[in-house]
Amino acid sequence: MKVRHYFLIVVLLVICDQLTKLLAYEYLGIDNSIIINEFLSLTFSHNYGAAFSFLADNSGWQRYFLSGISAISSVIISIWILRTSLRCKFKLISLVLILSGAIGNMIDRITNGFVVDFIDFHYSGFNYPIFNFADIFISIGVVVLIIVDWRK
Repeated sequence: MKVRHYFLIVVLLVICDQLTKLLAYEYLGIDNSIIINEFLSLTFSHNYGAAFSFLADNSGWQRYFLSGISAISSVIISIWILRTSLRCKFKLISLVLILSGAIGNMIDRITNGFVVDFIDFHYSGFNYPIFNFADIFISIGVVVLIIVDWRK
């Protein structure tokens, strides 16, 4: 696979992320929830901060700060992808996942001022912070990157 194919995967994952957020907005609406089972609900939520709503209670400066961090990270990860050997497939996939998630959430922050979250895991009074597919991409990408680099 050529390096441009990895960037095509980024585009496809960002489209997937944005489409699911649009569907969540259309079918759930603000602060509505659909219970799937005792562990999972789809709950539309605005996240004005970073992961786990970190910085969400600030006056709005975090929108620009977090968008800037996402933009800088996206450039750095894109360069990293370009400089990574095509033989390092797992490393490239991990970077693609991280880049896709960063861009997906950056689009939300720039266009809406918040990130759309809608996947809500819970059980017996425990509620995991609501998240989205971009967050899943970033989390899996980071874990794979750590495993790949740790094995060397």
